[in-house]
Amino acid sequence: MKSTVSQLMALGLSGYEAKAYLSLLRESPSTAYEVGKASGVPTSKIYEVLSRLLEKDVVSVIDTEKTKKYIPLEPADFLNRCRNTVDMTVTSLGGRLQRIRGEQESSSMWSINDYEYLIDKAKRMIENTAATLLISVWKEEFELIEEKVREALQRNIQTAIVHFGPTKARVGQVYQHPIDETVYQEKNEKGLLIVADSKEVLMGTIFKFGRIEGAWSRNKSFATLAEDYIKHDVYIIKIIKRYDRLLQERFGSRYAKLRDVFKDEEVA
Repeated sequence: MKSTVSQLMALGLSGYEAKAYLSLLRESPSTAYEVGKASGVPTSKIYEVLSRLLEKDVVSVIDTEKTKKYIPLEPADFLNRCRNTVDMTVTSLGGRLQRIRGEQESSSMWSINDYEYLIDKAKRMIENTAATLLISVWKEEFELIEEKVREALQRNIQTAIVHFGPTKARVGQVYQHPIDETVYQEKNEKGLLIVADSKEVLMGTIFKFGRIEGAWSRNKSFATLAEDYIKHDVYIIKIIKRYDRLLQERFGSRYAKLRDVFKDEEVA
């Protein structure tokens, strides 16, 4: 009962209004006194509560010879009206808020520590991409966003994906990272990085046991840095794909000497 009242309140009814409406759903037509008694709404408040429900068209009145009786709006009609109202409000408000914001770019960074929110934000970013999309992703996370990436490709969005782990996916230009196992063993973590239109960035580090550290931003410097990060991975993958044997002879198995940024043996 408490949960239902809370959900009705989320749709715009007050606590007393929600209780009165539920009471009428259980038994109607009912007088104001009967509604108050059954719902627990104080007698001093019940007429005011029913008057507000009448204004909202959530209840109707049946006039009888003796006294007024109230009947509720059918649940399906009530919920459909709420849904339509929310949809229209969100659509209208979205345009107004964007106009208020104008073309100003946000330099702030939004922290993310929930996995489901990270994936949901990734999907919404991809949906709203207008021209270019760069993604660095591991297998599990790619499977969750793959459908949105395919939809982006159908909109002719230029897409490049650095994929960690084996994949047979043919979704845009896919570059399989050659040393994914080594990277995971070294860091014991996975990453998700998306850059949309060179101006919007989502990044997340996914640790074992579900812990998440991530961020979203439209900061231009951050976007440039993230975009260059993915592009440089692509450059390296292209080079390795063509010169793998030579690189392993020169830098060792799994390119260990190449990945050691603190030492260059040939220069030394």
